[in-house]
Amino acid sequence: MTDYLAIDLGAESGRTIHATLKDKHLALREVHRFGNGPVRLPDGLHWDVLRLWSEIKAGITSAIKSGANPAGIGLDTWGVDFALLDQNGALLGNPYHYRDARTDGVVEEAFKRVSRAKIFSQTGVQFMQLNTLYQLYSMSLAKSPLFDVAQTFVTLPDLFNYWLSGKITNEFTNCTTTQCYNPQTGDWARSLLDTLGIPSRLFGPVSQPGTVLGPLLPAIAEETGAGEAKVVIPACHDTGSAVVAVPAQNQDFAWISSGTWSIMGAEVIHPVVGEKALTYNFTNEGGVFGTWRLSKNITGLWLVQECRRTWQAQGADLSYDEITRLAAEAQPFLAVIDPDDELFFHPGDMPARICEFCTKTQQRVPQTKGEIVRVALESLALKYRLTLERLEELTGKRLDPIHIIGGGSRNRLLNQFSADCSGRRVVTGPIEATAIGNVLMQAIALGQLEDLSAARAVVRNSFEVESYHPGRPAGWDAAYAKFVEMAKG
Repeated sequence: MTDYLAIDLGAESGRTIHATLKDKHLALREVHRFGNGPVRLPDGLHWDVLRLWSEIKAGITSAIKSGANPAGIGLDTWGVDFALLDQNGALLGNPYHYRDARTDGVVEEAFKRVSRAKIFSQTGVQFMQLNTLYQLYSMSLAKSPLFDVAQTFVTLPDLFNYWLSGKITNEFTNCTTTQCYNPQTGDWARSLLDTLGIPSRLFGPVSQPGTVLGPLLPAIAEETGAGEAKVVIPACHDTGSAVVAVPAQNQDFAWISSGTWSIMGAEVIHPVVGEKALTYNFTNEGGVFGTWRLSKNITGLWLVQECRRTWQAQGADLSYDEITRLAAEAQPFLAVIDPDDELFFHPGDMPARICEFCTKTQQRVPQTKGEIVRVALESLALKYRLTLERLEELTGKRLDPIHIIGGGSRNRLLNQFSADCSGRRVVTGPIEATAIGNVLMQAIALGQLEDLSAARAVVRNSFEVESYHPGRPAGWDAAYAKFVEMAKG
């Protein structure tokens, strides 16, 4: 039996998972959990990285005190956000949150310097204002003095891995989320960066998932009690780790990593950077063992999370189960929204924004909490159907089934909507896909598992899945026709 620790940082919460792998069977135990979210300062919206660092160490300490003896420690986070280090490796400034308003309008400003088609041909990444490229370009436009003193660019998991191990690295899967990496050359898109006034000298060598960085720094080992545990970089982008844990038995499947974001895609061998992929605004993000994730970021359960936060502030403290029950009881197909409309991007009064969208598009306006959430969930399922159709067009394959993994797979109503709307079988689970994939990549790196196929066999052997079959198609085709007319891409 071998112990591992997976540190999984999400945009809403983080946790430390103690995992044991024995006889091709994996068991998980959560030992530490904490909230996460943006901190607003006078200059904008930031991540509280020092608190996150304290929680990372607290999670390792809790695991050790509860009996863990990890051979490896792996960390993953969301994508796109980053930090800059000076020549001594010190952190320069507090990293911004990807929803900060400093990128408003910056994508269009970038197109004045470099065409949309040229950016896509060099990066293969979908256009979203939160992308690292536009965060950095906003600094270029503002003539940020940080560029003058910065020595090194690191994504957030690379920052934490540096603080754990003392080794500065740029992990492949997370680098490919930035729209600063060229999948054709296997290096940073240096000419693009320089054209936009972003110093390409900041970007160092890229490391593959499964690289062993080495032992914890002595001070961290002593503080946490973790001894000689090795720091392993899994797929440091949380979706990259989650896709490792898809319990697929065939190659031609679609997957959805469901949470704050719904990231939907297919596993491919080569990046898809043709005109259709550009038109449909798809992205190519690095996977493990030479694979790529041809996918699309969809605003996911963020819509429901922000509704819940708004209602809590108004005095209605509803659980997610209660909110979903209200949605199940509400009138179907009242209206449709585009989950990726810019109206829904920033934090705020999401129920009011959903109603505003319906008013602007001359639809019936939901009146109750259940109706508002049902409109959101039905619209997500409709976006999944559109994305699936385009994935199949781009890959030339019928993708079946749809695997839904991650915390959002707990939403059984959305799972059934997804099956009904798409006409495909939906397989859900494992819920803890990101932590599982993180651990499995550590096990491969440290020689306990052979390859990706062996890792997915462990998932099938260790975790239950649930299947949803299309059963109530009435109304979905008419709603889909309406959705396609208004969806932005």
